[in-house]
Amino acid sequence: MASDTQTTLEQLRQENQVLRTRVAALEETIRQLQKDRQQLQETLDEAQRATARQAAPFRRPERTKVPEDRKKRPGRPPGHPGAYRTVPTQIDEQAEVPLAGCPCCGGPLAHVEPVEQFIEDLPPRRPHVTRIVTYKGICPQCGEVKSTHPLQMSDATGAAKVQLGPRAVALAVVLNKRFGLTIRTSCRVLDQLGGLRVTPGGLTQAFARVTAKFANIYDRLIDDLRHSAAVFADETSWYVGAPGYWLWSFTHATTTVYVVDPHRGHEIPLRILGADFAGMLVSDCLSSYDPLPYRKHKCTAHHQKAIAEARARPDTPDPSYLKKWALLFTMVSALWKHRERLGAPEFVRQRTALESYGDGLLSETRAQPGDVAIQERLRKQRESLFGCLYEPAAEPTNNRAERAHRWAVIARKLSCGNKTETGKRCFEVLASLAQTCAQRGHDFVSYLAKFLPKHTIPEPIPAATR
Repeated sequence: MASDTQTTLEQLRQENQVLRTRVAALEETIRQLQKDRQQLQETLDEAQRATARQAAPFRRPERTKVPEDRKKRPGRPPGHPGAYRTVPTQIDEQAEVPLAGCPCCGGPLAHVEPVEQFIEDLPPRRPHVTRIVTYKGICPQCGEVKSTHPLQMSDATGAAKVQLGPRAVALAVVLNKRFGLTIRTSCRVLDQLGGLRVTPGGLTQAFARVTAKFANIYDRLIDDLRHSAAVFADETSWYVGAPGYWLWSFTHATTTVYVVDPHRGHEIPLRILGADFAGMLVSDCLSSYDPLPYRKHKCTAHHQKAIAEARARPDTPDPSYLKKWALLFTMVSALWKHRERLGAPEFVRQRTALESYGDGLLSETRAQPGDVAIQERLRKQRESLFGCLYEPAAEPTNNRAERAHRWAVIARKLSCGNKTETGKRCFEVLASLAQTCAQRGHDFVSYLAKFLPKHTIPEPIPAATR
C-alpha cells in the first residue's frame, strides 16, 4: 500500500514538473506575443498619426530618429579651423573717415588709431551692354566674308540681334543645372540680380545651343570614366514628359556623368562604361548590375540596412547571427580606411581573416527567417562583398553616387524632371559638366563663358586643382 502511494506521488510529481515546464513555455510565448502585439500596435498608431500630418510621406519614422541624449552637438566639432571672410585681393573704392575730435562733446582726443574694415557688396543691377558693329563684304577670290568679335554668340540679326552674352548664359546654366532652380525661377533670378529680361522659352533654346556645342566634352567625360580605377553608379526615377524614366549617375572623385533613359537594366552601365572597363564598379544590390562583366563591390551600407531590418522583424528573437554580420561590415570599412597605415602584409592578412570569417557565417545552418534572408542575400553577392579591399579607389559604400543624385532629386520635386527629349539631352550634358567642374575645383561659369561665343571651340575641363 505504501509503495503504491509512493508511486502515485512520484507520478504526480513528474506530471507537476511537466505542467510547470509547459506553463513556463506558455508564459514565455504569451510575453513574446504581447511584445509583438505592442510593436505592431505602435506601428499601426504611428501610421495612423502619419496620415494626418501634412508632410507624412517625407517624415522620418519615430523609431529611426536619434534619441535626444545621443544627438550630436550642432555645428562643427571642437577644435576645427576657424571660418571667416578673407581680405579681398582687389580694392575698388577707398574711404577714410577722420576723427578730429570727440563726436559727443567736440573735445580733443588722444591715442587715435585707424580701424580698418572691408565691405563686400553687390553692385546695382544693370546689364553691361556691348554694341557690336561688324561688316561683311565680297572678296573676288573667297566670296562673302565677315568681320567678327569675340563676344558674338551668333550671326542672328533683325528681331534676334539683341542676345545674351556668354556669362549671362553660363550663369543661367548654373542656376538650372547645378543649383536645381526651375527655368522660370532662373529667369526671375537673372532679372532680380542682373536686370536681364529673359523668357523661359528663350532660355530653353539657349540651353539647347550650349548642349550641342559641348556634346563632345560630355563624350570626353564618359571616356574618362572608362579609364578610371573605380566608378560609383546609382539610379533614381525620373520624368521625360511622363514617369517611367531613370536618372543614372556614374561618378568618381573628379568626374560625374548623368544619363536619362527609360531602361533600368544592365545595358545602361554597359553602354557607358564599355565592355572593356577594367576598373571596379561600386553599386547597391540592384540585380541589373549582376550580369556586368566587371569587378564589382556592393555597398556595405545597404547590407547594414538590410541587416537592421532583419533584426527588427518580430520572428528574430535571437539577433546574434545578424550582429556578427553587422560587425563584419564595420570591420571591412575600418580595414579599408586604415590600408596605408597597416602596410601591405598586415592588410592582406586581415583581409584574408575577414573573408574566412564571412565564409564561415555563410556556411552556418540557420533557422530564423531573418537570418536565412540575410544569408541568402549575402551568399548571392559573395564575390562582391569584399571588392573594396582589393581596389583602393573603391570605397566601402555607394554614398558618392547617391550624393551626386541629391540635388537632382530636389530639382525633380520642383520640375518633375524634363518635358522633352531635347530637355533630357540638355540635362545629361550640362548637369554632367557642372558637377564635374565643381569636383575639379573650377568655376563653371568662367569655363562655359570662355567657350560659348560662336567663334570658339570648347576644350576639355582642366584637371582637378586639389
